[in-house]
Amino acid sequence: MNLLTGQQFPLRRNDGTELGTIRMGLGWDPVYVAGTAHEVDLDASALLFAGDGIVDVSFYGQLISRDGSVRHRGDNLTGEGDGDDEIIIVDLTRVPEYVTSIVFVVTSYGGHTFEEISNAFCRLVDVATDQELANFTLRGGLPFTGMVMAAVHRASGEWVLEAVGAGISAKHPSEAAQQVAAMLAAP
Repeated sequence: MNLLTGQQFPLRRNDGTELGTIRMGLGWDPVYVAGTAHEVDLDASALLFAGDGIVDVSFYGQLISRDGSVRHRGDNLTGEGDGDDEIIIVDLTRVPEYVTSIVFVVTSYGGHTFEEISNAFCRLVDVATDQELANFTLRGGLPFTGMVMAAVHRASGEWVLEAVGAGISAKHPSEAAQQVAAMLAAP
């Protein structure tokens, strides 16, 4: 399903069973100016929070969270190629109990805004079935260098996906963390 900002749904299969492992895929294309491709370096990150306090992160500079539940598959510096350019795998069964939210953030290392970037998307996939659960497409015209794409929250003992789609000013996950914390703290 294409997600709209604010939409939420529990991370369950059609038969009602909870998901064990999810994959967040980020894809984009280089920027073309006068027929020439210009590389764009977007970075996918998973920020782990306990309440509104960050407790861990998985990104190109720390591929595996300290507890091993979140794994980044490596940095793509260009956006070249089809499909997912960066991938983050989250084993929901291994996420520590104190983690209440996992927030998926995309930042532009070189400071390109999303109004310059073509065909950017984020999607969530059930690893066991390879079924796409949701996707969020970045449409042009967004003057931000970062985007809080989606969050997975614990709610009443289960994981719930929320589409966020909020623009932020960040070129690195550390710059995004403060802004995400403020969003989580807001009523």
